Amino acid sequence: MLTCDQYHMPATLQEALALWRAAPEGSRLVAGATDILPWAREGRGGNVHLPAMIDLSRVTDLSGYFVADGRVRLGANVVYQQFLTDETLRRHLPCMPYCAIWFADDQIREQATLAGNIVNASPAADGTPPVLALNGEIEMAGLDGDAVVRRSLPVADFIQGPGKTALQPGEIVTAVTCDSLQGYGGSFQKVGQRRSLVISSVCAVACVKTDPGGTIFEDVRLALGGIGPVPVRLADIEAMLNGKPISRDIIAEASAIPPARVASRTRQDYRRAVVRGFVAAAIEEALADAGAPLQAAREREKSHV
Repeated sequence: MLTCDQYHMPATLQEALALWRAAPEGSRLVAGATDILPWAREGRGGNVHLPAMIDLSRVTDLSGYFVADGRVRLGANVVYQQFLTDETLRRHLPCMPYCAIWFADDQIREQATLAGNIVNASPAADGTPPVLALNGEIEMAGLDGDAVVRRSLPVADFIQGPGKTALQPGEIVTAVTCDSLQGYGGSFQKVGQRRSLVISSVCAVACVKTDPGGTIFEDVRLALGGIGPVPVRLADIEAMLNGKPISRDIIAEASAIPPARVASRTRQDYRRAVVRGFVAAAIEEALADAGAPLQAAREREKSHV
């Protein structure tokens, strides 16, 4: 059971920051509250009483998104369901619909925010590897006197370990900014005990852009989650693929490398086996999403024999 002495619903970022700065120790910020409510039950957090809760869901400054200069700025209150239903987001962030469909169910997706998922800094968080592949940055705000001061960090620097981030006392995450990958194909692979409502054992994301003929890897983005304390970008494998002809052999060669990077505390052999298959599957699915399925590449290879 979750109880609190005070429950605040600020309407502006200035108000939210002032409340957060003055909040007693042990207070919590919430937006969708999809993590704290399951945690505060018997068997996990047990009966939890907080001095104050600050609900950010009505802060207008944190709502909405915009696309400009090749980047997409997602307000911290953007929820997972929007990646499925908003055509602009689907077009500019092609891996996010695949991530969102794996994320819980319709009701939770309508509440759960991408920013909140990242801030929790779980090694198994679904949202962090896609944002990593999208060159994501986390925008934060705090107060200097009465003035709002903002700063940004790459998500790779923001996540510092399980449950650990670079947020400073009094700061609130205000946005997630990512590259626009319009024209790319996207993919997200996840394994757990069930398709949804499950914590990832391993997840993999791929974004792929090909040449107009669909025969060359022009740009590849790859990231993994669940294989260690923080998600990882596979930059060396991206470089290995970029500019190369698309073939099953080079995908197999690329997917043989990541298993050695599994550094989880448990089930390492299982994760290594899964990772190899997931990287290949993610690349192939992203190719298909980009309109250049691997089967087409194989047919072209045969025609030149």
